[in-house]
Amino acid sequence: MTDILAPIVGPLVTLRAPLQADHAPLVAILAEPEVSLWWVGYTPERVQAEFIDQPEVVRIIEIDGECAGAMFVLRGDDAEYPTTVMHIFIGTRFRGRRIGEEALALAIRAEFAAGITRVTLDPNINNEGVIRSYERLGFRRIGVLRDYQVRPGGHLEDAVFLDLTRGEFPDGPPLPQRA
Repeated sequence: MTDILAPIVGPLVTLRAPLQADHAPLVAILAEPEVSLWWVGYTPERVQAEFIDQPEVVRIIEIDGECAGAMFVLRGDDAEYPTTVMHIFIGTRFRGRRIGEEALALAIRAEFAAGITRVTLDPNINNEGVIRSYERLGFRRIGVLRDYQVRPGGHLEDAVFLDLTRGEFPDGPPLPQRA
């Protein structure tokens, strides 16, 4: 079993456990309009509780020593269903370089090495850019989760359910190619 708190280093991205110093950058990123559209209602207190105080399930996405975003890596504990659920966000100034794809690929490789056989994602059905990004990594659409997410104002929106299995990518998805 791999150490879930050990840093994972890729060509551009380092995934690591959260530090208190990540609090302010995460609050700022989650307040960006393009991020807060999908990650709704993150107050400084909620960022502390859900990101900083949970190093066992959160990975900070670091680029050149700077916090660029974060991801939840929620590994199931049922040996019969070795699945991990992931959620990710990146600051807008880091977009367009396939940083999120590299971060996911690195995290998925670590999960597969730890014995996980399936990773799932559930982005909002209207977040088409991120869905395309996940499909570039090899994720496949499994279905639609109807009335899945409560949005501002109280209305419900669907999500796309995607998965990637170790059988399809035994060593994990390839890292994105850089231009």
